[in-house]
Amino acid sequence: MAEADLTAPLLSVAGLQAFYGESHVLHGVNLRIFPGEVVTLLGRNGAGKTTTLKCIMGMVGKRSGSICFAENETIALTSDRIARLGVALCPEERGIFASLSVEENLLLPPKIAPGGLPLDEIFTLFPNLKERLSSQGGKLSGGEQQMLAIGRILRTGARLLLLDEPTEGLAPIIIRQIGVAIGKLKALGFTILLVEQNFRWASALADRFYVMEHGEIVESFASAELAANMDKLHACLGV
Repeated sequence: MAEADLTAPLLSVAGLQAFYGESHVLHGVNLRIFPGEVVTLLGRNGAGKTTTLKCIMGMVGKRSGSICFAENETIALTSDRIARLGVALCPEERGIFASLSVEENLLLPPKIAPGGLPLDEIFTLFPNLKERLSSQGGKLSGGEQQMLAIGRILRTGARLLLLDEPTEGLAPIIIRQIGVAIGKLKALGFTILLVEQNFRWASALADRFYVMEHGEIVESFASAELAANMDKLHACLGV
């Protein structure tokens, strides 16, 4: 991938409002992500983090404001058109096809742009997948399913990866392995927006942090400012 251009954001979200029925969930969310960054979106359960990812992916029908990806306004686009622009979501529930093999799951999504990883590079990141290539997705462990869910979107050529709670419920050894993989993806030039409850794990990976409360961004700071903001994080997150 080309060297990151930090002069213009790859993703810019401004004044984002979102509703589930009559429930007003997001209240004017603003955030920016520059090429090649890992940005972590922090907050307690119910703060609006997953809804923010779904809005970026076009999966929330009632939304307004501006979501600009790679100079394309996407607020009115459907999720399939957003995906073809180069955005990919790895959902918290992983979305593995249980009856398909690991190989079939990996090959299922279409390539939408150059720059996706070939299977051998995905297996370098996640060796477990190569060992289980012919196994059905439903027979994998939770950690292997998470690796498969991430690996599957790496083939597509997406430039922006949205990862929703990738360490939820996983063993520490698998969490470390996923952290190493995210570090390698950053080195390859991928841009990542990470929603994560495991703050201490995420703090070692992220360039910048946004903190959400009640559907709004209440704090933002760079990794170099982390120590100075720990009191605020304790108050917001209870970490």
